[in-house]
Amino acid sequence: MRRPGAPGNDAIGDDGPVPHDDADTPRKIADRYVETIADLNPIVGTALGIRPGVDAMPDYSPDGREAVADAARATLAELDAVERAAGDGGLPAEERRAARLLRERLTASLAVHDAGEGLRELSNLFSPVQSLRSVFLMMPAETDDDWAVIGRRLRNIPAAAGGFRAALEEGDRRGLHAAQRQVDTVIEQLDTWLEADWYSSFVAKGPDAQRDELAAAAVQAGTGLADLRDYLVTTYRPAAEGTPDAVGRERYAVAARYWTGSELDLEEAYAYGWAEFRRISEEMKRAADAVLPGHTPLAVMRHLDEHGEAIEGVEEVRTWLQGLMDRAMADLDGTHVDLAEPIKQVEAMIAPPGSAAAPYYSRPSLDFSRPGRTWLPTLGETRFPVWGLVSTWYHEGVPGHHLQLAQWVYVADQLSRYQVSLGSVSAMTEGWALYAERLMDELGYLTDPAVRLGYLDAQIMRAIRVIIDIGMHLRLRIPNGETFHPGEVWTPELAREFFGAFNGRDPAFIDSEIVRYLGAPAQAIGYKLGERAWLAGRDAARAVRGADFDLKAWHMAALSMGALGLDDLTDELARLP
Repeated sequence: MRRPGAPGNDAIGDDGPVPHDDADTPRKIADRYVETIADLNPIVGTALGIRPGVDAMPDYSPDGREAVADAARATLAELDAVERAAGDGGLPAEERRAARLLRERLTASLAVHDAGEGLRELSNLFSPVQSLRSVFLMMPAETDDDWAVIGRRLRNIPAAAGGFRAALEEGDRRGLHAAQRQVDTVIEQLDTWLEADWYSSFVAKGPDAQRDELAAAAVQAGTGLADLRDYLVTTYRPAAEGTPDAVGRERYAVAARYWTGSELDLEEAYAYGWAEFRRISEEMKRAADAVLPGHTPLAVMRHLDEHGEAIEGVEEVRTWLQGLMDRAMADLDGTHVDLAEPIKQVEAMIAPPGSAAAPYYSRPSLDFSRPGRTWLPTLGETRFPVWGLVSTWYHEGVPGHHLQLAQWVYVADQLSRYQVSLGSVSAMTEGWALYAERLMDELGYLTDPAVRLGYLDAQIMRAIRVIIDIGMHLRLRIPNGETFHPGEVWTPELAREFFGAFNGRDPAFIDSEIVRYLGAPAQAIGYKLGERAWLAGRDAARAVRGADFDLKAWHMAALSMGALGLDDLTDELARLP
């Protein structure tokens, strides 16, 4: 019996999976690669739930990074052999798609590695430093044995931090440095975690019988974190002084391929960002007028911050967000999606102190023993205006990231583990989540004028990201026809001013976002470019099928096809039923 929403697949029969013969296939190769990476990077095994009881940490040293690169090269060689053996007849459709994804992802990752990016990998979101804490939020913590594993892993933090330091030292020797802004931001994060004694606070929830052992392990982990912090302050930061924020066209193109799975025309993408900015700006004016006639969108959003509906209390907002997702799940199931029972569990969480400002989602484990979770950074606040939260949680939770990534887990045995985990392409998943916000607007869930203004504010933020991310790193000029500093070359200072002038987010959030774009070039452009690909694919499928187009069936087929890069996404979506 085919699972609800599962795609058609020659390898799936009415009574379950049809065994393949012993011949190698791209999907088998891809799954072996997942196992290899789970061994080389034990955090991957923890995240996927396939290495229970493992307490090791990744080897972030140059040798450890080279081992990961060697695994990618070996996997590509295996894939070459299988594709040669297939000959002129080619591969079946499901194997062709898996092979194309695997080749594209591994070559993109190797390009990043070969450019030495792992030797200057410091940022406020996407660097090994954050994994030194986040891994513990993914680990089981129910039994005494679970806590014993946590204790042993805590004692491995100093070695992991030391390996990362070795990578930074090698980057220093090669003249490859992170920009000083990124160094300062990571130092601030480490200061926050150390001041809060985060590891000790975390293990305080452990069993009484292991209290002394866990406390000692937490101290050891904290010492490793403090040593890394001291190295960054006393040695690395002075060496990185003068490193520019902008990475330039060559590095940016490598990063863009990694984050989007596409060879982008960056000037076209920059122009598209401006076109969307102008379009959404006009919509925002109309939406603002529906809340406070005669006032600008920014003035209306400031008014809503102070006088609009708000949730008081951290636990209260967590409960409210949980209810928002539960209601969306109940409303959409059976009408616009068909959801299996495991997918219906998602948890709203509060992000630990020292997180970046943006909300985020963490995937379920492959056996659903750890559910999908959304995370709200509070930034010390206890009052949370509602107008900007609704569409954000449609993005992070339901029908956004959770429905896609949990559905991937549900159909993993019909694809490959790689296609639903390591093979993820940021622009595809973020594009779906932004499409999900738009879908909720289309379905009438954002008719409240204040909430719809929040949705448009989120939309224009994604257009702004395309403009300033590409603009800062490539040092492009602002078009002469614009009212904002026409003809000037983008700088982080201009980007900060532009963001604040046309978006309702608070200053702390905007500051965090600018650091994020500078530290993870091209990641943030994938939201809007990904949404464009999803919309184009839906339009193409509807044009082909006309009156027979079934949006629910299309959604489930799209949610069940696994990862793709943007170069392939629209064409594949157009072919879906």
